[in-house]
Amino acid sequence: MTPLRQRMIDALVLHGKARRTQQTDIAAVVQLAQHYRRSPDTLSGGEIEAYLLHLLRDRKLSRSTVNQAGCAINFLFGKVLGRNGPPCAIPLPRGPQKLPEILSREEIGRLLAGAPSLKARTLLSCAYGLGLRVSELCAVRVEHIDTAADRMCVRVVQGKGAKDRYVPLAADLLETLRGYWRTARPQQWLFPGYDDVAQPVDIKTAQRWYRRARTAAGISKAGGIHTLRHCYATHLLEAGVDLHSISQWLGHRHVSTTARYLHLARPDAPDGARRAPLALLSSLPSPPLH
Repeated sequence: MTPLRQRMIDALVLHGKARRTQQTDIAAVVQLAQHYRRSPDTLSGGEIEAYLLHLLRDRKLSRSTVNQAGCAINFLFGKVLGRNGPPCAIPLPRGPQKLPEILSREEIGRLLAGAPSLKARTLLSCAYGLGLRVSELCAVRVEHIDTAADRMCVRVVQGKGAKDRYVPLAADLLETLRGYWRTARPQQWLFPGYDDVAQPVDIKTAQRWYRRARTAAGISKAGGIHTLRHCYATHLLEAGVDLHSISQWLGHRHVSTTARYLHLARPDAPDGARRAPLALLSSLPSPPLH
């Protein structure tokens, strides 16, 4: 590890950045150095802006991804190297905003039925039933699940923004988790890795499970496992849950971020979902028999 890399890691820790943010920011700076084959502290503002343009134009990365890389680079120059003024103009102006494609309840039922294993089906059920980011979901430990009748929640430890929060756990999802526990008996991580149970399942593995289940279910809508988080928020809105509560459960800093789901919610949601707003799994129709 180079001294500059260690200095940046130390600065990220001092500023309270979450572990996932630390990894993402370090990776962004490493990729910049690899692109120019030079230490990043020798690069000019013009070279950095040219690199960000390369990410947008040549690599076709999203503006949000490029913004994230730019923020990491600015952190290096401002907080680690102590240079005045950012080397590049970040954030970039927003590009065209697209609404995510939401799965219907029938499609989610088919998706869960198409999961390649019990472990995969339980993880995908939690992604939908808790609305967690995939990084948060993979980091859930058994001890984070509170099954007391007057609590019934999952503790999210150091989620995005290095913040803890609690997410309500519905009875139907708890039953799914109990069935999984009786078979898998996880000890530390709720979803341990295959090669090393002392480590959580890899995020890429969770994403791969989603893609396999989507293919098995014959679903052509775009999006990855994060789609289930969008479905969680949208279906809760359709069931009549207030926007502020959903915003808290999702871990959004501002309610305005959650408000975009108002554009996705159907006013004619099924009555069953309205009667039990948190019981997302039990409101799913049974997948068709083949």
